[in-house]
Amino acid sequence: MDDRVKKLKTPEDCDNFIKNVEAKDPALANEALRRKIELLASINGAKSSANEAEIEALKAIYAYEETLFLKHGRKTSASRTWQMVKTRGIIGAVESAVKRETIGFKALVNMGMADFLFEAVVIRHPELFSKEAVEISKQRLEALKAYLKECQALERKC
Repeated sequence: MDDRVKKLKTPEDCDNFIKNVEAKDPALANEALRRKIELLASINGAKSSANEAEIEALKAIYAYEETLFLKHGRKTSASRTWQMVKTRGIIGAVESAVKRETIGFKALVNMGMADFLFEAVVIRHPELFSKEAVEISKQRLEALKAYLKECQALERKC
């Protein structure tokens, strides 16, 4: 991570930095966006008492909210996802989400943030999820990998 990005202390600092660099250096802006997601997760619930899977899931939700911001041009909450978190808990919400097609999957992939997918969280922590959720996640990520490989072979942006 770039030293300038490491020095960013608040999500607002990250937003300002992104605005200043995105036209000149999109990769650096992406790093700052990732830093913002980490900061949001740490500020809003990802404390040391939470397990790593819960922290990663929170990061995934905040990453998805960033895709909503880009789509709508204003801060937009992932309200259905947060409602699921409230009723089922963070792990239960991830379990439920990977068992169905979500728009968050495409949005995060299109933003180059596939590592924030709920499916990726399930694969990294399979012991916390049902066999069905793990299998669905494997299938989706394998299909994504094949798709991206095909795009690369055809030398086109996907």
